[in-house]
Formats: sequence, structure tokens, C-alpha cells
Amino acid sequence: MFIDEVEIIARSGKGGDGVVHFRKEKYINRGGPDGGDGGRGGNVVLRANHHMNTLEKFRHQALFAADDGRRGGAKDQTGRSADDLVIDVPLGTIATDIHTGEIIADLTEAGQEIVICRGGRGGRGNTRFATSRNQAPRLAEKGEPGEEKQVHLELRLIADVGIIGMPNAGKSSFLAAVTNAKPKIADYPFTTLVPNLGVALIGDDDIVLADIPGLIEGAHTGLGLGDTFLRHIQRTRVLIHLLDGSSESPLADYSQINSELALFDPELGNKPQVVVINKIDMPEVKGRMAELKSTFKSKGITVMFISALARTDLMPVLYKAKQVLEKTPEIEIKKEMPIYRPESKERVFEIERTGASWVVSGGAIERAAAMTYWEHFASVRRFQRIMESMGIADELNARGVAEGDTVIIGDHVLEWVEEWTADDE
Repeated sequence: MFIDEVEIIARSGKGGDGVVHFRKEKYINRGGPDGGDGGRGGNVVLRANHHMNTLEKFRHQALFAADDGRRGGAKDQTGRSADDLVIDVPLGTIATDIHTGEIIADLTEAGQEIVICRGGRGGRGNTRFATSRNQAPRLAEKGEPGEEKQVHLELRLIADVGIIGMPNAGKSSFLAAVTNAKPKIADYPFTTLVPNLGVALIGDDDIVLADIPGLIEGAHTGLGLGDTFLRHIQRTRVLIHLLDGSSESPLADYSQINSELALFDPELGNKPQVVVINKIDMPEVKGRMAELKSTFKSKGITVMFISALARTDLMPVLYKAKQVLEKTPEIEIKKEMPIYRPESKERVFEIERTGASWVVSGGAIERAAAMTYWEHFASVRRFQRIMESMGIADELNARGVAEGDTVIIGDHVLEWVEEWTADDE
């Protein structure tokens, strides 16, 4: 089955927790802190695989979660970092963040990789917080949470030449005759339900051809096979426009297909075309060759004639396509290869009053809450200082937060305390 659009959930691993631990050995008094850091969580990586040509495997799996990093240990041992989760996709796959609409990656080269979800960093152990003034810190961090994204994967086949035309124009027969492809061929509309790829050898060179399922009037709006396969034409540089010579009006068919291309994407209408009339093995078509040639010439269009069934005059078409291809510049594809894109508004926060509770939201403060050891007083005090440095404490006070009020940050429900005293510490 040919699948060219799917939605997946990608989830990177959480960082391992740092630990609070002190060195305890015989004859060594007050050995000091030796809690190690946690390991990094696994990234989720997309990798272009030239052996794949469909997104079919994603029908049976929608969630891809990388492993979490391991917890740190005593004796300053850093926890093991998790391996990256690599997801293979076909060449020509575009990954888009469903929530933001941002294109995350456009994978067009074999082996190309992009990190779509960054693994959380490991939390720091208490060794990291030791200072000359605080030589025995009972303070550590939990691992940073991983990222989760809903990602839309869309496949656009990469081919040098696309073969377009009305249903039953003979596109599959042409592809089978000039390449090693074995598409389904039969005498009824929409025989081809999926795009087919084939490689044609022309001297010492080869070109990749894609047989695009037949288009009809209104295809750009979803009629017939709809616009499902029009996107695959966007990757091609040259089009072979195959026309059925037995049609009532091949010129009308030609105009109709070009209108559908332009309505779907104006750039498609500007792609160079090699116009070919098929089925000259039929007497009625052979008898009107001069008429058809004259009709198209009057519109400034040069046509070639072939019989895909009888395999007549096919190579001149390929040579012509190759000549046009050599004169056509490569399609410029923006390669997006960021490993990490920091949020420009990471420290921005919002405060909302909900009943008797205050809800504080924001990327940085929610992450800090998730990385806090709430069972250790020193960690809680550090979180309070983070709120003060970000201006959240002042904003809550300005809005009238009172002693004992409930403050919700991420998954954590806290009680507001006005002041910290020496006895608290």
C-alpha cells in the first residue's frame, strides 16, 4: 500500500536525575558531597533512507519515544546517556510541526538527519552545588523533561521527470517500456492508483521518471484521485505530458491538465514540458497525426508521436526530455538542519487566577518546577529564588497573592509562603 501522509507523535527522553549523596568511607570524616549528574535523554531523529519509498510502516505505529537518561550515582558517577531514537523515512519527506505549522525538516539526500525532539539534559548532582560557603549542599536537580511534538510527515517523490496526463493516456505503459518499472496496466480509468518510479538509461546517463496517477478536471479540489498526488509533481524538474491520440480533443485535454496544475500550484504551470501524443498504433490516430500536429503548432506547441504499446519512437522522447532537463536548473530546496532552536520567549510567563488558585505557565518556569526535588528544602529554596529572579514572585504579590494560596505550576500544586526565615533554613 502506498501511504504518503501520516501523523506521528515524537517524544524525546527525559534527562536522568542528579543525586544528593555524601562520601562515606571508614576513617574519612566528612567526606563531602559526591552525588553524580544524570545522563542525557535520547533525541528523536529523522533519517532519510533511500531504500524506502512509502510511509506505510507508520500505519501501525504512531508513537515514537526515546529512552530516558539514567540517574546519577555516588562517587561522582554520571548516569548513562540514552541512545537516540532514529526514525527512517523515504527521501523527499517533509516534516511539519502540527502545533506551530513550522517545517522542521525537508529530507532530500540519502543519510540526511535532523533532530526533531531534543532529549532533556541530565540533572546536576549535589557535587555541582558545593561552594566555599556551602560545603555540604543537600541540593540536586531532577533531569530536564523531554520534548513532545505532533509531527505531520508528507512524502513528495523525488524524480527528474514526471509523466502526467489524463486517465488511460498510457503513462504506465510508457514507464514500463522505457524503464525497469512494472506498474499495473489495464484498459480502465484510474488503473494507476499510486505513483510509480522507474530509471531510464540514456547512453551513460540515467534519469528517474515518475508516473503520476491520472488527473481530471477539478483534481486540485479533490475530484477523481484528487490532489493527493499533485504534490509529487512539485519535486520534478521536467514534465512529459502524455496525451491520448484517440481522445475527442487532445488539445482540450492538454489545456485542462495544465489548468489543474496551475490551480494547485502556479509554479507547476511553469515547468517545462515535452508534449507527446500516444497510441499511433491505432489506425484512426495515425490518420490524424498531420491534423493534430498542425492544431498544436498553431498554439505554439511542438508535439511528438509515440506508441507506448508497440514501443515506437520512445527513445526520441527520452532524449528530448534529457535535453530539456540539462537546460533546467536544479530545484532549490531549503535544507533545514538545526539541532536545537532555543525559544526566544523562553522566560516569558503568564499568570491566571482560577477560583482560589493561581496558575503560572511558561516554558522556563515549568521546566524548573519539573527539575526540582521537592523533598529537599534547599531545592525548594532554590526554586523560590528562580521565581524571584524571573519576576514571578513580584507579579504574584502585585496581583494580591496571599499566604497559604495555592499556586499551580505545570504538574505541581504549591502553597504560597510570604517569607523565608532563618528557622526555615
